[in-house]
Amino acid sequence: MKIRIKLFAVAQQLAGQAEVEIELNEGADIAALRNALLAAYPQMKNIAAQLTFAVDTEYAKDSTPITADAEVAVIPPVSGG
Repeated sequence: MKIRIKLFAVAQQLAGQAEVEIELNEGADIAALRNALLAAYPQMKNIAAQLTFAVDTEYAKDSTPITADAEVAVIPPVSGG
């Protein structure tokens, strides 16, 4: 199944686009998505540990399942003051 992923801030800059598509097996979870995303965009490996994922506007754990029609977003580390 193809999953469309919205990227923000530094993740978007590293990928060079605001949205990407990743091919995953049916029944995949966020951990599988993270691995596939980093394989497709190795330039994100430096921020990989700080990436947070959301599925259908809810923060997701690595074990959260993903469906083909899910809205997935990658939220990179945020700094500010």
